[in-house]
Amino acid sequence: MKQLLNDHSEVNSFEREMERISPFELKNRLIEMADESIRRMMRTMLNAGRGNPNWVATLPREAFFMLGQFALMECRRDWECPEGLAGIPQKEGIAARLGEFLKERHSDAAAQFLEKCFRYMIDEHSVDGDAMVHEWAECAIGNQYPVPDRILKHTEIAVQDYIAQELCDGRPPQGTIDLFATEGGTAAMCYIFDSLQQNRLLERGDSIALMTPVFTPYIEIPKLYRYNYRVTEIPAGRMSEDGMHLWQYDSKELGKLRDPEYKALFIVNPSNPPSYAMAEETVNLLVDIVNKWNPNLMIVTDDVYATYVPGFQSLMARLPHNTICVYSFSKYFGATGWRSAVIAMHRDNIFDKLIERLPRKRKTELKQRYGSIRSDVENMRFIDRMVADSRQVALNHTAGLSLPQQMQMTLFALYSIIDKREGDSFRLKMHEIIQERLKTLWTSMGFTLLPDPLRAGYYSEIDLLVWAQRFYGKDFVEWLRLNYSPLDVVFRLARETSLVVLNGGGFDGPEWSIRVSLANLKKKDYDIIGKSVRTILDSYAARWKKSLPVVESE
Repeated sequence: MKQLLNDHSEVNSFEREMERISPFELKNRLIEMADESIRRMMRTMLNAGRGNPNWVATLPREAFFMLGQFALMECRRDWECPEGLAGIPQKEGIAARLGEFLKERHSDAAAQFLEKCFRYMIDEHSVDGDAMVHEWAECAIGNQYPVPDRILKHTEIAVQDYIAQELCDGRPPQGTIDLFATEGGTAAMCYIFDSLQQNRLLERGDSIALMTPVFTPYIEIPKLYRYNYRVTEIPAGRMSEDGMHLWQYDSKELGKLRDPEYKALFIVNPSNPPSYAMAEETVNLLVDIVNKWNPNLMIVTDDVYATYVPGFQSLMARLPHNTICVYSFSKYFGATGWRSAVIAMHRDNIFDKLIERLPRKRKTELKQRYGSIRSDVENMRFIDRMVADSRQVALNHTAGLSLPQQMQMTLFALYSIIDKREGDSFRLKMHEIIQERLKTLWTSMGFTLLPDPLRAGYYSEIDLLVWAQRFYGKDFVEWLRLNYSPLDVVFRLARETSLVVLNGGGFDGPEWSIRVSLANLKKKDYDIIGKSVRTILDSYAARWKKSLPVVESE
């Protein structure tokens, strides 16, 4: 690789070859280059390529560990032997015993928080205290299979409230939102694609639409032979009058969805990597399209970054009957390793209705598929089919996200609900951290970041051609395109400065754009990244100026 990188023409060839692979696979090549740069120049690698945050929500974790202490006490209360064995938590009177346990530790913030969680569930939902605390204790211990397998009873109640607050701006649709707890947003995506096909809601070669730029799996999965969907991209191509990206969608492009040929629409909202929520007029247009022209349109919206936009409202709130929503707890709570997410669906939905309308032959095939776990397959809802499909049907009895994962998810959800009631300090601080890093990055580049209430800011997508034209003109842009690959920037950043960012073109964004995560580095690091990006852009300009013919004065 070193020899390749010493020759400009071969560099270009290598970089153009790399344009075809996923940006997350490319990231590994960039890290190798950055590592080499570190060895040569004694620098520290700054990896802004991945979105895993460098923060953790502390109080819900402290509560989890304290709950674990209580649960172990409950196990030993049942029975214990010196060889290191104990029984399991017993339900009768366990709520009162938790109360005494917390009272003995009343000065501890985790104990106070657990007491608030208990009181919230009792006061707001009139749950059975012993049943809930017994579920919590078994979750902390992890001694049982998940029952129900789709999501635990009290976890679903807490997370439903969280989703109503955070994804619906406190204005959830009427009716019930059912949840399926999954191993992160990644698993949720896989399960949705799988079950849409298993249940013949999407067939090979069907037409789907994808709102871009977008998280790469939504680009790559439909191309797999198993699916082979015909994909139409709806780009966030709107520009301001002075040539700046707005990262919003053109109404003419959205109008394509009026055609019933499009069976499904996939969205990441707020977007990844631009990190902007859809504008209200876009949402209104989609609502209009579904209501008037394409009522059977299946929508999958990935709303992982919803909590970074004040007043965010998911399409699930506006088009509940057509929408499957994916939400992960990983980014907001610094919990990528917990692999905790949910698939959310309204109980009255188009997916179940479309299954009801399938031809008799298809229904017979599905009865055979799910007949080993249900005698009334025709009454089996799509969300429960996803649970079964996630375990190849035959292992449905062992399905479900692990109990400890669901307990931590519960505590994350209740933490956000309680914090909002007490001043919303966690959210405000989180937004402050992100915005400070974002401002530092753009200021150090010398670029202008326009104010926008729809910007989440978790990532920043920087289109270098926009700024190349603003600083040096159209001729320079054409020269840059002619002489360099769009990947040259990310390779140079890795090779020359030990900085790892991702190419925006890999997300079907502008080919000369780069994605910078604002989540996983310190504020001062974004100053370094910004200055490095600007230095590289200026170095291209210097080479271009040298290539210009010398105009002799008379």
